[in-house]
Amino acid sequence: MAAVPMKEEYGPTLGALLAPRWHAASPRTRRVLSAAGIAVLVAIAAGVLTLLNATYSHGRPVPFAFNYRGLYRVAPDPGGYVKVERRNGDGTLADSFAVAPLRLPPYAGGLSGELPLYAAGYVRAISRRYPGFELRGEGKTKVNNMPAYHVFYRAVVEGRRMYGRDVLIVPERPGARDGVDIVMLSPAPRASKLTSPMEVANKGVLAAPLKSFSLG
Repeated sequence: MAAVPMKEEYGPTLGALLAPRWHAASPRTRRVLSAAGIAVLVAIAAGVLTLLNATYSHGRPVPFAFNYRGLYRVAPDPGGYVKVERRNGDGTLADSFAVAPLRLPPYAGGLSGELPLYAAGYVRAISRRYPGFELRGEGKTKVNNMPAYHVFYRAVVEGRRMYGRDVLIVPERPGARDGVDIVMLSPAPRASKLTSPMEVANKGVLAAPLKSFSLG
């Protein structure tokens, strides 16, 4: 495509000004400048992607989806569906949002009565998983109008004191047994502005995936 003619009063262009120096530069200098330019473009692209929302969708047996921003996909935990996280410059874990399958045993009655019963065994299981586990609370909740049950705790994860908030969600229909277990981790007080595990996902980078989470 032919270049658009430029009036003399608007010239010379930046390219015209730099052309003599570029042609006079050694091949090594050109390679260094080209590599630096590519690195800048990659950094800009990464910054733009960080500011945009990403979406994750999962199919059967329990279809779900959520949006996230400022978090990055990593390999899920064994048996899990998906995991997104954010790490500090030194590699330590900053925030994590993971979704794993949940299957209730056969039960009679309503789901609202079964989830608290299931949670009792669930708490015992995660207390064995994490060193320094301290249960801080539990109870019924709602995630985007979906009945759920959440568990709050403090524990040591990867050698660091973290706040945890796990949310158990099963579709509200008679006899439903398959659902999801959302595990969210954020730093304890000294490394963040949080003062309690009850605040996990109420603000910060974990708020978006939880608030946008949907089943079906």
